[in-house]
Amino acid sequence: MVSYVVVHNERFLIAPSDPVWKHYEPFKWWLLPHGIAGASALLLGPMQFSERLRKRFTRMHRVTGRIYVAGVFVAAPLGLYIQYFNERFGAPRSFSIATVADMSLWIITTGIAMIFILRGKVQQHRQWMTRSFAVAVIFLEVRVVGGVTGWENVPGAIETIVWMCVAFSLLFADIVLQWQELSKLRPAVAKTPVVARPEAALAGD
Repeated sequence: MVSYVVVHNERFLIAPSDPVWKHYEPFKWWLLPHGIAGASALLLGPMQFSERLRKRFTRMHRVTGRIYVAGVFVAAPLGLYIQYFNERFGAPRSFSIATVADMSLWIITTGIAMIFILRGKVQQHRQWMTRSFAVAVIFLEVRVVGGVTGWENVPGAIETIVWMCVAFSLLFADIVLQWQELSKLRPAVAKTPVVARPEAALAGD
């Protein structure tokens, strides 16, 4: 999704003459920290789920985790402000409300994950980090769905896509968590030793 979005949506970043810069000009200094913080969270987030990295490079895991949390708490409010700012150029208020929902979910899930790890609850921390990252990738999902389907050029369609991605983000995260739990149970069931009943043992004698 990152590769698709970079090519399809963000090519203007390496093209100073791209006309889209005129749209970003009024709020570019708000967009810069939002973009850096959001990109940091999106790129560092997957590293937090690697057991190998966490066990071999514990300090790096903690540092990247703090950067992720900082990225969330910077990118989310700035994203809301930028969307609200865009109302001056015709963006609907309903889109700002969708951004409020997205921002709230991202901050709340990340905040809960942070509280759990500060209290030493590693399993609960990982669960809420999974939910947090599922909300983070809404930024990518909206652009991929809109670009692949062509709905990005349909008035009002992007807002619908945003709401759908927000609505299903936590559901997808919990499906992943439940699938992981089922995967852990299967080997345990398969390795459970079979104990012969006393009656069967006597009959065999």
